[in-house]
Amino acid sequence: MVEKQYTITDEAGVHARPASALVGSVSKFQSDITLEYKGKNVNLKSILGVMSLGVTSGSTVTIAADGADEEEAMARIDEVLKSEGISNG
Repeated sequence: MVEKQYTITDEAGVHARPASALVGSVSKFQSDITLEYKGKNVNLKSILGVMSLGVTSGSTVTIAADGADEEEAMARIDEVLKSEGISNG
């Protein structure tokens, strides 16, 4: 399992556009990928799950990937978070 913490820098937090970008970027991976915020875990492949957390700007989230392609999944997540301006890593 690979796990990493991120601080959300997008002014609006994780709203529809960044949530969609994240979910879309991980849907092809076989690994189980979760997003944790305030003690709640959701499947990062679920747009409704991600949106239900209401992650705000300045918050710290933990993303974990567990499976055969976990390293590739985390590398893609890093890339999307930075390129979309969601987090600076």
